Amino acid sequence: MKADTHPDYHFITVTLTDGSTYQTRSTYGKEGDVLNLDIDPSTHPAWTGGNQQMLDRGGRVSRFNNKFGGFIKK
Repeated sequence: MKADTHPDYHFITVTLTDGSTYQTRSTYGKEGDVLNLDIDPSTHPAWTGGNQQMLDRGGRVSRFNNKFGGFIKK
């Protein structure tokens, strides 16, 4: 096996948006570096379920019929 082909894994500290921290092994930076996250499982809608309301203008079929209804014989 070739020497120096594997990345250098070392311990870093990860800081979440709420200020909590944990240590993990990573190839990021150097030993002891701190990685500050802007998005994490406590804030991202993919994990929290989201609280945004989507505007629905009708289903796919009703939108199709509204757009192309004049071309269909009844």
